[in-house]
Amino acid sequence: MSSIKLDEIDLNILKHIQNDARITNLELSNQIGLSPGPTLERVKKLEKAHIIEGYYAELNKQKLKFGIIAFIEVNLSRQVDNVINRFKEKIQSTNEIMECYQITGNADFILKVVVRDMAAFEKLISEKLSKIEEIGSMHTSIVISEAKNSKKLPL
Repeated sequence: MSSIKLDEIDLNILKHIQNDARITNLELSNQIGLSPGPTLERVKKLEKAHIIEGYYAELNKQKLKFGIIAFIEVNLSRQVDNVINRFKEKIQSTNEIMECYQITGNADFILKVVVRDMAAFEKLISEKLSKIEEIGSMHTSIVISEAKNSKKLPL
């Protein structure tokens, strides 16, 4: 899909939707100063262009008893395409891995992991990650506290 040129109204729409994905079209149109029809057309255009990729509910980890967030630096056993691709495929089915990034620096990948407790973390390591033969080594950092966690892009 070709990229579209965003104007100030589009950016304003995106800011409002980032702040409240449940905003109604009428509320959004009032906030941006455009009538509901053109507002809806613009939102649909942003969705079709995959600038808005979806809407979701952000859940409270603590209230759902997910007490441990960890970042795991992963070094693969080898840096060849088939090893990298197999690793990427295998982690897709691991629900505890919330995010995975291929990075530069001392590690090949960094994983953001969320689990309920230390027993669940141990199970993740021993029963899932340690069985991925593409992993050469791992280094884990456990989050002590969260200073900032924003899902909003700096538009």
